[in-house]
Amino acid sequence: MLAFRDVATAAYCPRKLYYRRQQPADAHETPPEVSRRRAVAFRYPDLLADDAALREAPVDVTPTQFRSRLGSAKARLDAWAALADPEGRDVLLSGKDCRGIAHKRFEGPEGPSLSLVFTGDPPETGVWHPQSVHLVAAAKALSWEQETPVERVYAEYPAHGVVRAVDVGPRRSAEYREAVQAARRVDGPPPRVDNDAKCKPCEFREECGVRTRSLRSLLGG
Repeated sequence: MLAFRDVATAAYCPRKLYYRRQQPADAHETPPEVSRRRAVAFRYPDLLADDAALREAPVDVTPTQFRSRLGSAKARLDAWAALADPEGRDVLLSGKDCRGIAHKRFEGPEGPSLSLVFTGDPPETGVWHPQSVHLVAAAKALSWEQETPVERVYAEYPAHGVVRAVDVGPRRSAEYREAVQAARRVDGPPPRVDNDAKCKPCEFREECGVRTRSLRSLLGG
């Protein structure tokens, strides 16, 4: 059975998934800094009320921005109370195709729901494509276990005070199915993708051998 992370990685780059699978198991342990940033998502009430704690928390925005953004989420999201104090934390979910961890599991206004906590930067709107696939993988697994549709899940970027609802609709479900198929096909190194901006931050760039060219070279300079 595929892991949620495998499907999300395949959505980003199947070649990256190939190289991830070559690593030893201990290479995938969560770094301490990631754990610290993720823990912010479980401390919202305290951080909103405690100036000193917020100043010491690993966040990338000012206390004013953090409070403003969470205040907006609290006013906007019907599931805020359940999300801020979830009944399940780091819950293992197993679906028809994928299994993995949901950082939060709770009963929302529309039924069973979950949240994944991402410790990087959020896009201007919505969620990044691989994260969308990751969220749908988790939603499908929860739906499989509960034998009921899961129509809305949540993405949290706690270092920025951002919480976003993500609807599990036909488009996202189709993207998820494509990523599942891509992950299943990876049994050797897929073709390289040259000159793609996503290669530059990839930790496997040197092993992959992809060539990234400068803007000047692309323009013939």
